[in-house]
Amino acid sequence: MSIATMSMGAYDEDEHERREKQASRVDADFDDERTIYHGEVEYDSGDSAEELLDKFEQIKSN
Repeated sequence: MSIATMSMGAYDEDEHERREKQASRVDADFDDERTIYHGEVEYDSGDSAEELLDKFEQIKSN
């Protein structure tokens, strides 16, 4: 049965079954240790566009 002739309900049911089978598989090959990341995080301070352009010009001139 091609998708063009299949009703949308039948497609949804088949897709749901496919996803259920895929989700029920267990991947035992993954690494069980936690990964520790080191570094810095910066947040946007919400500066106006004009302030951001000024900062950009300062960076470019250095």
